[in-house]
Amino acid sequence: MLLMKKRFFGDIRSGGKTTTLRFWRRRHVRPGGLHTVPGLGKVRIETVEAIDGNDLTEADAHADGFDSLDALMRTLDEIYPPDERAGRNLYRIRFSYVPGEEPHRPADQPVRAP
Repeated sequence: MLLMKKRFFGDIRSGGKTTTLRFWRRRHVRPGGLHTVPGLGKVRIETVEAIDGNDLTEADAHADGFDSLDALMRTLDEIYPPDERAGRNLYRIRFSYVPGEEPHRPADQPVRAP
């Protein structure tokens, strides 16, 4: 399982978000793996690489669904406060959305007539 913020679901489905950055002690996913994203469906992991946060670029921000590198860095600081990053590496995970693997509608959600 791989968690993603709901606000990115549209960009993931459209191919506008193809990477995610994570501060982990160790790598949690491997290339080729198929992972469920709750509320979204499935993604296939293409690459996983440890990177230096100082090497992030505007292109990295755009691939991650952000308008700018500054916006990406602010969000990383929100999710992973700098004082909580000790002993963790930054990983860039490149993935692709697997269409047709969307989650099913909850049983208590009404069905609309066509």
